[in-house]
Amino acid sequence: MEVQEELKHSQLLSMLASGKREDGRDMLTYRSISLQRNPLQNAEGSAVCHLGRTQVLAGVKIDLATPFPDRPEEGVLSTGAEFSPLGSHLFEPGPPRVEAIELARVVDRGIRSANMIDLSSLKVEGVTKVKAVYVDLWIMDHDGNLFDAAMLAAVAALANTRMPKMEGEKLVRGEYEGNLPISCLPVSCTFGMAGNTYLLDPTLDEEKGLDGRFTLATTPDFVCAAQKTGWKGVTQKDIMEFVDISFKKGAELRRLIQQ
Repeated sequence: MEVQEELKHSQLLSMLASGKREDGRDMLTYRSISLQRNPLQNAEGSAVCHLGRTQVLAGVKIDLATPFPDRPEEGVLSTGAEFSPLGSHLFEPGPPRVEAIELARVVDRGIRSANMIDLSSLKVEGVTKVKAVYVDLWIMDHDGNLFDAAMLAAVAALANTRMPKMEGEKLVRGEYEGNLPISCLPVSCTFGMAGNTYLLDPTLDEEKGLDGRFTLATTPDFVCAAQKTGWKGVTQKDIMEFVDISFKKGAELRRLIQQ
């Protein structure tokens, strides 16, 4: 595997030195992106993000849960990711992989830090439990850049989530009273780093040759989360360039969600 990664790294550096990528894109262009909204009948909200050949399905369920002891006045937000073998030959059945846990945490952190959902609004007066928002991510096809695809799918699903009706201390399934209130649409931009070059939206083949990745989640107004993977360090200049690009590309990604 190390030999294969070294060959991929050398091949990627050689290609980038010529100013080209394997699929013909320039360094800061996304693959084609489309969003399918509400493909699941039984979920309160759902969406599929197609990012090139990468496909991620997000489903949202609303339920009642016991609030956390240190946050008794707030509802619950929980995000999980499933790496099914159907999504890639790299995935194996069994307990959640480290990569699945990382993906879920990065998406959760972006949504939570952006204050997309006012968790205090999920408290139910007169009831010991609070409303809980469960976001589940399924990797249907993995061809790179799962972070951005999963964030787009999750945010699009949340933006179209219906709130089940409450009667007493129970949720009435199949009856709804409005949508989940949201304040903004966080999105993320992931940069692959190889040598002294960085590129946006790396494919799976490119990821195999990268020295590292850097993901920034943004709202229209501020950076709300960041994640770095791989051994390569980043300079302050790099980070500021990533921030500028993320705000510009973030506006384009948000327009896709709003369509």
